[in-house]
Amino acid sequence: MQIAELDRQPDGRRTLVVVLSTGEELVSALTTVALEQRIAAAGLTAIGALQRVTLGYFDWETRSYQRHEVDEQVELASLVGNLARHEDGSPQLHAHGVVGASSGQALAGHLLEAHVRPTVEILIEESPAHLARFRDEVSGLALIRPLPLADDPAAAAHRQGAARRSSPPEPNQAGGSP
Repeated sequence: MQIAELDRQPDGRRTLVVVLSTGEELVSALTTVALEQRIAAAGLTAIGALQRVTLGYFDWETRSYQRHEVDEQVELASLVGNLARHEDGSPQLHAHGVVGASSGQALAGHLLEAHVRPTVEILIEESPAHLARFRDEVSGLALIRPLPLADDPAAAAHRQGAARRSSPPEPNQAGGSP
């Protein structure tokens, strides 16, 4: 995984690029990035290619995800999502993706698991509004809820973390080149 800071706003919000290589798992890699970079809330987009992927469709009747496993090389045509914190402070990725098979067929859904081959390129934009996930009693899902800065402990931690980040982090070169 390679990580580099592309931009930093005066309030400390950053734009990061993350480049993953063959064999890395996308969901766990983004969770690691959120932890290591102290990201409280962010939006993200990505493109690339995957050797296999599991997409989910939320079945309202059963309140669970139907898993759709694609065990072939596919193009990651689009990935859009966000990073937010659970009530306990742990990061959670929520992303939906569209993958294209060699036949031209497109499949889409909630990203559950994705194994990179040869690369996935991700842009992460930290958000000025702090987001948290709370369990929704009706759906059973951890749904996002924006919190006012004054009421959000994650926002306070983010502001403290941004103040401590006086210089951009060194790019992480582990995992090879893009």
